Amino acid sequence: MGKVVSSASTSLDGFVAGPNDEVGPLFDWYEAGDVPWTSAGGDMTFHLTQRDADYWEGWTRRLGALVVGRHLFDITDGWKGTHPLGVPVVVLTHEAPDGWGYPGGTVEFMTGGVHDAVTRARELAGDSDVGVAAGEIASQCLAEGLLDEVAVDLVPCFLGVGRPYFTEAAGQVVLGNPTTIVDGERVTHLVYPVRR
Repeated sequence: MGKVVSSASTSLDGFVAGPNDEVGPLFDWYEAGDVPWTSAGGDMTFHLTQRDADYWEGWTRRLGALVVGRHLFDITDGWKGTHPLGVPVVVLTHEAPDGWGYPGGTVEFMTGGVHDAVTRARELAGDSDVGVAAGEIASQCLAEGLLDEVAVDLVPCFLGVGRPYFTEAAGQVVLGNPTTIVDGERVTHLVYPVRR
């Protein structure tokens, strides 16, 4: 069985997006090199440095399913039914949308809570990892003891305000020493195990 992991590009002051979901400089590293990296779905291409491409390929190759919240689902239009990474997505929501416009995609809706969503994602992922979205979902997983790793793509900027990687719902948690440190271009990739 794979791990339950969260990963996000994060400012030095802990934000994954501005107050209106703008990412500003947080994704600049996606275009900071000359190595093309194309998503499994083929609809997203970045130009990374070799170090960033190696890290990103390793991270995405481990994923077998994702758990996201309704907000991310809504602002991406549910990736039109298929996530760019080509993995199934479990959307944790209070209420499934009426008239979901992309039947036959790889998106499922769960209303039972974070445990149920992670359980379903594990079933879909098989032996691969389950990725959980930053913000409320990652915070709930951390608070409930479901999260195994926290990956931070640390970008050298301050946003000042915005959407935090982890909310107060996570509580106080001490992570282990980083198991991965990759110095990329306009980003440092860090992976921390969650202590239990």
